[in-house]
Formats: sequence, C-alpha cells, structure tokens
Amino acid sequence: MVGFSYLTSVSPADYFFLHLTFEDDKEIERISNDTRISEIVLLGFPNLQHLHVLLFIVLLIIYLFIICGNAVILLVICRERTLHSPMYFFIAALSCLELGYTAITIPKMLADLLDDEKKISLNGCLVQAYFLHALGAAECLIFTMMAYDRYLAICKPLMYSSIMTTHLYVRLVAFSCVGGILSPVIDVILISLLPFCGPNCIENVFCDFPPLISLACTDTRFYIMVEFTISISGIFLTSAFVLFSYIRIIHIILRIKSKDGRQKAFSTCGAHLIVVTLFFGSIGFMYIRVTRSYSVEYDRAVGLTYAVFTPLANPIIYGLRNQEVKKFLSKLVSSRIVIKKQK
Repeated sequence: MVGFSYLTSVSPADYFFLHLTFEDDKEIERISNDTRISEIVLLGFPNLQHLHVLLFIVLLIIYLFIICGNAVILLVICRERTLHSPMYFFIAALSCLELGYTAITIPKMLADLLDDEKKISLNGCLVQAYFLHALGAAECLIFTMMAYDRYLAICKPLMYSSIMTTHLYVRLVAFSCVGGILSPVIDVILISLLPFCGPNCIENVFCDFPPLISLACTDTRFYIMVEFTISISGIFLTSAFVLFSYIRIIHIILRIKSKDGRQKAFSTCGAHLIVVTLFFGSIGFMYIRVTRSYSVEYDRAVGLTYAVFTPLANPIIYGLRNQEVKKFLSKLVSSRIVIKKQK
C-alpha cells in the first residue's frame, strides 16, 4: 500500500523523468555489455620483438630441457629401488608439478613469440591464472613437506623411520595437491564476477590474478585486498615453516664434530635450500608488494624468473647434481654399451 500511494502521488513530469532515467540506465547497461572484452593481449617484451626468433629458440631449448630433465628424474626414481624413499618421493611429486606448471605457461609464451597479436580469451586467461596459482601453491606445500622430511632425518634420525612412514608421506603429497587445487578457488570466483569493459592489455608474459583485477572497470580495492591476503598467507606460512626447519637443521649440523659428517649433511640439504630460496624469493617479489612503484620491466623479469628459470633449476639441482641420479644414469649407459658390444 505504501508503494501504491507513492506512485499515485508522482506527477506526470516526475514520472516522465523517472522513465527517462530508467531508459538511460538500460542504455548504459547495454553499452557496457556491448563493450565487455572477451580477449586479453599479453604484451610480453615488446622492446625485444626484433629478437623473437632467437628468443623462441632459446625458450624452446629451455622447455625441452625442463621436460627431459624432469622425465629422467621420474624414470630414475621409479626404476631404482634404492631411491624409493620419502625424500625422492617428494622430488618425484615436485617434478610432476613442474611438468604441469610449465605446460600451462611456456607453450603459450612460445606461441606468442611467433604471433603478432598475442591474444588469449578472457576465460582462457582466467584458467591459466588458476592453474598457475594452484600448481604454485602445491609446490609451496611440497617444499614445506621436504623441509619437514629433512628436519626429521637430521634432527631426529632415530625416530625418522617410525614417523615418516609410507602412509604419512603419501598423505602429505596428497594434501599438498588438494590444498593447491583449492587455494585459488576464491580468487577465481571473485574475478569471474568482475566486469571487464576497458583496456585488455597485460604487460607480462602470462596471465595472473593481479593484472586481471587491474583491468576491471569497477572499484577493485576489495578484490585486491582478498587476493593479497590469500597470497601473503600462503607464502608467509609455508616459508616460515621452511625457515624454521632449516634454522633447526643448521643448528644441529654445526654441532656435528666430524667434518665429513657436516659436509654430508650440508650437501644433502644445500640443493633443496637453493631451490627453495629461488622459488620463494621469486614469488615473494611477485606477490608481496610494499609499494606499487615497480617498473613494468621489473614485473616482467620477476615473472620470467618465476615461470621459466625456477622450473629450470629443478632438473639441474635434483638431476645433474644428484649423485644417486648420476650413478643410475652412468650404470644405464654402461649397460647399453655392453649390450651393443655383445651384439
């Protein structure tokens, strides 16, 4: 009744004005829908466009090395029974994640080097950003589990076998994968609700949540806060656990009286610490920003480090520099040579 009495009290002029305003709102909505972008342009490194063929060859070689290196690591761990241990199970899981992670980013980067338009659909960009964060979060958790494994092996050697059972480390890897899959879900849901009707250029080599949010034609402060909170929580918690584990490990190693014992312990953890530092350092520079004054070139360089050079470190450190892997490969090559000589 209140609404009816209000309508009956409106004058014809006021009614005409309300009708006109309603029509204007509909027109604005129609224009917004008509101008809604459906494609994203990944600008990459426009200043190096004249070197696109050389960059394509270099990136392709790196990608093939990443694929072959991680495939060899997986083959060696599966074939060699002496490597069926928790540490190598975590390394195998890390290799699988690296293969998936690089498959999401590098093939598109290779295609863009030979394509002048460098376009990707909005939904495709969101999917790429989702898997980038999902696999990245799973890697964070895997590195955390590896740090825990090294902590138990060095700080609690007598209890190691009773704590780190097969059942436990399989569950830890499963937890890492599920946690990675679920971690970017909130970001994806919120970003999918944003209206995109303005510029459609991302000044990077791959899609990511922050640059996607910046393209929305609405107030994005809430979305930026949510994305920043989720990113910094995951990075801080996992890196803090890794840091605590290695502080304890180094403290125990320095108490070892034998020089050979200290060297062996440091060599066991040193490789993992290098990869962890490179990984957490790159994602820290990418997602933990004190200021917004970083240059575009800075963002591109850090993004390239995160997408290409960090995955490259895994097969080098866990493959080429790993004594067990090198022993297996030399044994495999020697057996092949013997078989050929017998023929």
